[in-house]
Amino acid sequence: MENVVPDLVSTVIPVFNRAALLAQAVGCVLAQTYRPIEIVVVDDGSTDDTREAAEALAARHPGVLRVLTRPNGGPGLARETGRAAARGEYIQYLDSDDWLDPRKFEVQVSALRDRPGADVAYCKSREYVIGGDRCDVPAARTGVELETLFPHLLSGRVWHTMTPVYRRTLTDRVGPWTSLRQEEDWEYDARAGALGARLAWCPEFLADARHHGGDRASGSWERDPVRMAWRCESHELIFRHAEAAGVSSEDPHMRQYARELFHLCRLAGDAGLEGQAARMLELAVAASAGRESGSRDMRAYRSMARLLGWSRVGRAACAFDRVRSGLGPPGGDP
Repeated sequence: MENVVPDLVSTVIPVFNRAALLAQAVGCVLAQTYRPIEIVVVDDGSTDDTREAAEALAARHPGVLRVLTRPNGGPGLARETGRAAARGEYIQYLDSDDWLDPRKFEVQVSALRDRPGADVAYCKSREYVIGGDRCDVPAARTGVELETLFPHLLSGRVWHTMTPVYRRTLTDRVGPWTSLRQEEDWEYDARAGALGARLAWCPEFLADARHHGGDRASGSWERDPVRMAWRCESHELIFRHAEAAGVSSEDPHMRQYARELFHLCRLAGDAGLEGQAARMLELAVAASAGRESGSRDMRAYRSMARLLGWSRVGRAACAFDRVRSGLGPPGGDP
């Protein structure tokens, strides 16, 4: 983007039908000890009074807060709308139900200034249900100092979306957010990892991922074929990014990801997504290259699926998985 404003931290807040939570999110950014800041709120086609609430906030904070609107497209596209409009040297993504400590920008921008070679600063983060205990237990891998995202990212996200502060130079290289509505944030992290992004760790609790009674943007997915398909697509993209980063099939994190792909293959079959099930198994075999025992089990599964059908074998495998883990049949008590 041309005309980037030096030192400015741009916070992008996507929101859909969360007027009350939006006020809290905006409030925690305005409370930052660091200046200069700007806030870009992107209303993702809300059907309640969220847009009006956002515009009222903008009227109270002219020159700091802008409101953009777009047809509903999910959190990824909403973040991208905000990213494209942001003017800052540093980028902060903040979902409307999460919270930032007042010193977050001050600490993380300082870390980036102290380490010119770092592309991202991340901090310890909490995760809890709103109204529940707020304990100082690091969420994901935010309690560990890492230099790069891969290979650790293959075992799950390193952080929640509100944890990092990015240099604008990195987000420009990463490129646009996808239209995926499942794991779009994990895929975004993986693209940064494939670019070899260097990390700066701030060992302070400066961000909270907060869950609440309503669905988060990602929602439930295991019994929703559309969301299942998005998850399969994101998993393939993440695998390709790991390949680009040079992660070996012998790496323990890649082994973990191969098991994840195989599990997703079974779930996709159970959901009736035969094409996605076959594709996830193909990727699982590729991720298991050189490990005879794992790939042998997968090849046996593929033979059964080709003979009996991916959906039938997926349903049987998932039923067995549920019994083995004590979860019971679908639709039962969690």
